[in-house]
Amino acid sequence: LDVLAIGNAIVDVIADVTDDFLEAEGLTKGSMRLIDTAEAERLYSHMTSPLQVSGGSAGNTAAGVAALGARAGFIGQVAPDGLGEFHRQNLT
Repeated sequence: LDVLAIGNAIVDVIADVTDDFLEAEGLTKGSMRLIDTAEAERLYSHMTSPLQVSGGSAGNTAAGVAALGARAGFIGQVAPDGLGEFHRQNLT
């Protein structure tokens, strides 16, 4: 390996929502906030067509390094749920 990145295995969720939705949910436009499963499920129920992308600075760094042709690895713990499986599949 040329680079080994160690960090949080995060799934980013991108959704088109209104400013009113953000205000009602206490969310700040352009920000990032870690949330638990219950809050994620609640927010998902109010979104149409959310896009999921494996994220996190370590994972993104490993992916970027690999895209440039280097050999990269990533170490991060994923939950035993749908998002964890998505992250695992999305990085391979």
